[in-house]
Amino acid sequence: MITFQQEILNLVKCFRRQWRLFSNSERTTVCGADCMLMALQLSMAEVNKQHHGDFTVSLSDVLETWNYLLHDKLGLSYENMKEPENYADVKKAYHAFLARSNMLDLVDICQKCCSLGLLPEDESIAPVQLLEFISGIMSVQENNGSVLSTPSTQVNRQGQENGKASILAKKSVCSYLSLLVNSKDDLALAHVLNVPDRGLGREAFTNLKHASQKKKMSIFLMATSFIRTIELGGRDCSSSLYDPLRAHVKGLSNFVNFIDKLQEIVGEILNPRIAGGRILSTVKMHLIKGRSNGDPFCQAVEEVVQDLDLKIKNIIDSQQEILTSSSTGVSPTR
Repeated sequence: MITFQQEILNLVKCFRRQWRLFSNSERTTVCGADCMLMALQLSMAEVNKQHHGDFTVSLSDVLETWNYLLHDKLGLSYENMKEPENYADVKKAYHAFLARSNMLDLVDICQKCCSLGLLPEDESIAPVQLLEFISGIMSVQENNGSVLSTPSTQVNRQGQENGKASILAKKSVCSYLSLLVNSKDDLALAHVLNVPDRGLGREAFTNLKHASQKKKMSIFLMATSFIRTIELGGRDCSSSLYDPLRAHVKGLSNFVNFIDKLQEIVGEILNPRIAGGRILSTVKMHLIKGRSNGDPFCQAVEEVVQDLDLKIKNIIDSQQEILTSSSTGVSPTR
């Protein structure tokens, strides 16, 4: 499992080095398994709205379509599977969502690397392996025996809570960083729009999404445009198009102004090592503000930030070494 995870990491590194062969934008981001599933869920809800009038989808339908989509994209046999309802529309909506969000999923990256011969033969990834990795089968098989044989105790439940806090902390910090790199990443925005609590729940996100579709812009740009209009012209100046968002002015203003603060750090601090540390510190303080010291989430955020800070500095040092020894033209700030 460790070896295969390293192969996936090498795959992503290959994409980072050769991004021009994959995309027109250096800011294109990788859509991992969890984001692929969320993108599919949103796409299915959108298709359901078009066909049935409701922006909803059941979890069982999502998982069924997820399994079918993975087999389809990976070229694996799905003859014994029932084709999901409106599958052609769902698949089209899924890829359109990724394109709008300036993202590529792991399957597309892997297939592109293989077709261009960018990976050594000993690092090639079989479709079945990628299917198992994305769907989580490998992790389940690896942990199956110990999980089933471990009784539920207070210690285990505490460990589960800490694990959830760690996942949420990592997803939140990384999503803020992702938005700085790729402001079109609607999935990253969805993760942190209401983290910490800004009163921006499902209704706010849905209103933002619908408004962004009408204006043909990303959700982040829609939120920014709305808040700028309010700030420059007054609370009552916006047109009827923005009416559903008026109930969320306070929360959206908090979110947009915080992203502005992070972008100011990027623009004002030229040293990427210092800028990276300052951004992470600012995000950390934002996430733990108002929480008690004993909160598992606070501890998880602290650990995630320390880990990412070290990784960012290692990446910058590595890129600077490359620039010193060659003329690749790769920016160390990437």
